[in-house]
Amino acid sequence: MNKFNSTLILALGVFVSSAIVQAQAQTPASPAKGDPAAGRQKAVAICSGCHGIPGTKTAFPEVYSVPKIGNQNEAYIVAALRGYRSGERYNSTMKALASSLTEKEILDIAAYYAQSGAQSGALGK
Repeated sequence: MNKFNSTLILALGVFVSSAIVQAQAQTPASPAKGDPAAGRQKAVAICSGCHGIPGTKTAFPEVYSVPKIGNQNEAYIVAALRGYRSGERYNSTMKALASSLTEKEILDIAAYYAQSGAQSGALGK
């Protein structure tokens, strides 16, 4: 009986350990963070032409005011750029720009714009 109990406890320990390891493997890692300095450079290059000029309106595909993105929530910017890239959100200009971005560049741009004091298009910095 004693040998049976030892074997049962050992088997239970192995089972619990493997369940914990499997659960940890399925838990998503913390989201990657972008580099605000690299994001600033990219923002100046591609975002400031529209988002860096207060009161800018587009004429294509329709007339609307370009949103201010400085100090915006980082997760929102990441989701928006991914949405434009995938086609889930649609604006022809944003689709083209977002499609050219790597995942790292999206994270960097979002990290830059989420900073306190970030300019909408980085023109003022």
